[in-house]
Amino acid sequence: MALSNDELACIYAALILADDNVDITSDKIATILKAANYEIEPYWPGLFASALEGVQVTDLIKNIGSVPVPTAASAPVTTTTPAADDKKVAAGGKEAPKTEEKEHSDDEDMGLGLFD
Repeated sequence: MALSNDELACIYAALILADDNVDITSDKIATILKAANYEIEPYWPGLFASALEGVQVTDLIKNIGSVPVPTAASAPVTTTTPAADDKKVAAGGKEAPKTEEKEHSDDEDMGLGLFD
């Protein structure tokens, strides 16, 4: 995604304001760009100011690489209880035929390889 120079100028102006602990408003972004002799369409500063309203830019920068890591889901564990064993004995002592369940491993190929 290529950013235009106008977008980059607004981003840099917002970073300057955030670095100085100043509220990011469209007027302040426009003032910084005017001081830098950069002409910009008048809607850009308002767009960035409204997008960053209520956002702590410094916190975004500090947490840029910290993404919550999802944990692997554990396989369900099935156990037999003594009450279940008593029901089998009461039913004639025969156990129902066991069906093998295929367990899915975390390493199983899902067809989403890098070179597919």
